[in-house]
Amino acid sequence: MAETGSTPRITAQYLDSYVGRNVTITGRVTQLRGDTAVLDADGPVTAIMDRDSHLVNGHVALLIGKVNPDLSIKVLSSMDLGTDVDLELASAVVETTHSFREIFIQETYN
Repeated sequence: MAETGSTPRITAQYLDSYVGRNVTITGRVTQLRGDTAVLDADGPVTAIMDRDSHLVNGHVALLIGKVNPDLSIKVLSSMDLGTDVDLELASAVVETTHSFREIFIQETYN
């Protein structure tokens, strides 16, 4: 499968459908431990951070990363969005993009 540059927005429930793919995920940081963070993105998501990741416990983060076979995410880039983020809206965006996959999610197979 060839990556197209599309990084679908997902929540924790979609992790197993995107193993080996790059995704975008938004969630509240609930735990920081060394190079690992746990986000609540409609369920717990473990993120293996890169050295440029500067997340803050209790803040919302937007991550772009690759889903590992153990369903953790290897972070390729991250952004701290602060505390004033409507996570219900972020979740609704994910559900909308998955309801209309043909518009929002580009998949190419080789």
